[in-house]
Amino acid sequence: MHIPAQQVEHFVTRIFAAAGCDQAEATRISTHLLDANLAGHDSHGVARVPRYVEWLQAGYVLKGQNVATVTDGGSFLLLDGLFGFGQTVAPQAVRMGIERAQQHGIAVVGLRNAGHIGRVGAYSEMAIEAGLLSVHFVNVAGSVLVAPFGGTERRFSTAPISIGVPLPGRPLVLDFATSLVAEGKVLVASNGGKALPADALIEPDGRLSGDPHTLYGHYDTIGPRNPANGRGAIRAFGEHKGSGLAFMCEMLAGALTGGGTSGPVEARGRIANGMLSFYVSPKHFGTQAEFEEAGRAYVDWVVATNPATEGQPVLAPGDKEATTKADRLANGVPLQRDTWDSILDTARRLGINDPA
Repeated sequence: MHIPAQQVEHFVTRIFAAAGCDQAEATRISTHLLDANLAGHDSHGVARVPRYVEWLQAGYVLKGQNVATVTDGGSFLLLDGLFGFGQTVAPQAVRMGIERAQQHGIAVVGLRNAGHIGRVGAYSEMAIEAGLLSVHFVNVAGSVLVAPFGGTERRFSTAPISIGVPLPGRPLVLDFATSLVAEGKVLVASNGGKALPADALIEPDGRLSGDPHTLYGHYDTIGPRNPANGRGAIRAFGEHKGSGLAFMCEMLAGALTGGGTSGPVEARGRIANGMLSFYVSPKHFGTQAEFEEAGRAYVDWVVATNPATEGQPVLAPGDKEATTKADRLANGVPLQRDTWDSILDTARRLGINDPA
């Protein structure tokens, strides 16, 4: 199915407004989720709507929250998201980091106890718009989904990392989970979307798997997916390298911020994102013009290399997302039938029967 982006955004906004969010917050959530779909990161897009509404109704995530300052050292801040929607509290933290970096040249911002913050690359893009480089380490407290290298039991969250570099005409945005696939990609696959790699998951006996049931256990075609029902785990990407990065995300975004690491956990319930972000102002490091000239020249040189496969040029971080966004704005957002049906079912339970 290909649904016009504007229709998707309007419909999702109505859902969160019906769930009790004010109009501004409902719009923020829908815009952020849609932007993930437009960038091709469907794992962090509107497929999350049913789960977000469930969390709101269960009290795991709270509407209308603002970050609270725990520590303010000028160029560094520690903030508490008070379990508010990530699409509300994470942008607040990013804006504060941007302001401090523009003032001091550099800023370090820790955010803890945030609801699911979605596609982390969006926060790198916010910093890029302000002319800043940024690095973001993220973990999910209370969420153990990923097995460490050499193990079969869950120990890490999916622990994403994003880095943004502002260059004129060609900003760079690196954004990936340290797991071989994001949990949202398992969710999309379970709804009939793109199949997982055959080695994305691991069973308790060490067998590799691409079957979403490894993570979720039994589930109905239409309805919620609960990782607590599965016995297997997602694998880290790049063997020991991804596993090591995930380890450090837990240390930086979880232990250091005080929001907590992925585990150990007694029982599943509320989860929360932690994020440790660094913001750097290029104009405070030499001249901004020199940085941009050197950076852009290097990007142009790298992507000019002969492609290994004819017709598939080398891409810089962020190129694929920009191309996908242009295509989906023009041709609609592709959604699996099961994903759309789950969103429709959530809407109906909130009294919305017309998706137009």
